[in-house]
Amino acid sequence: MLFFLENLLNLPKVSIRNVIQEGKQAFLILSCQEEEVKCNYCGSLTDELHQTNNVLVRDLSISGQMVYLKVPRRKFYCKNCQRFFTENLEFMEARRKYTVRYEEYIYGRVNVSSVEQVSREESLSWDQVNGIYQRQCEVKKGLARGKIRGDG
Repeated sequence: MLFFLENLLNLPKVSIRNVIQEGKQAFLILSCQEEEVKCNYCGSLTDELHQTNNVLVRDLSISGQMVYLKVPRRKFYCKNCQRFFTENLEFMEARRKYTVRYEEYIYGRVNVSSVEQVSREESLSWDQVNGIYQRQCEVKKGLARGKIRGDG
């Protein structure tokens, strides 16, 4: 069952350890697959785990169930450059409470309806939906500028 869910979710570098269902919410408890990660500063590989903090991150709904991922955010120590860094996970950005794909989904929904409607349907506040939308607008502008310059 968990293997099927992992394929369905398609989240790189993590596996599902457990699923907890409460009402119309599903909580997927994740674990990281890689023991060694690349330092964000110098690029060296390290396995010196300093600490792990679990964060709850909203993802796309499945079959009418709101999905939350319990993601282990791992902080490592790099012996080479002697710095601490948090592991990069491509499906979520640092200090965000939503997956990248969920934020893109909200952006697309607001484009064809309204912040109010999406807020109601996704059980998010107006400020949360508007914040996601504004942030995605900035991301899209940055991508467009990069393509114009030939960076992307």
